[in-house]
Amino acid sequence: MVYITSWDEFVERSAQLFRADPDSTRYVMKYRHCDGKLVLKVTDDKECLKFKTDQAQDAKKMEKLNNIFFTLMSRGPDGKEQTEAQSGKKGRGRKQ
Repeated sequence: MVYITSWDEFVERSAQLFRADPDSTRYVMKYRHCDGKLVLKVTDDKECLKFKTDQAQDAKKMEKLNNIFFTLMSRGPDGKEQTEAQSGKKGRGRKQ
């Protein structure tokens, strides 16, 4: 396990890890209230990246990382929209 001290490096390497193998990459958040520590972990079972913080301002950074992962998951690792799931359904309205 590698604890990365730089936030920008953690985000960049996490995104690279996801793009390399999106099917087996996991993203986990842990918060311990008694310690006031937040640990973010990204792993693909071969490489494990971790970032640990106790700063409240890093919660906004975590939101941005969530948005990056949501975007990558919805559009795919190459950035194109996945339309195959959407093409089968036209709508719920009445057939004419």
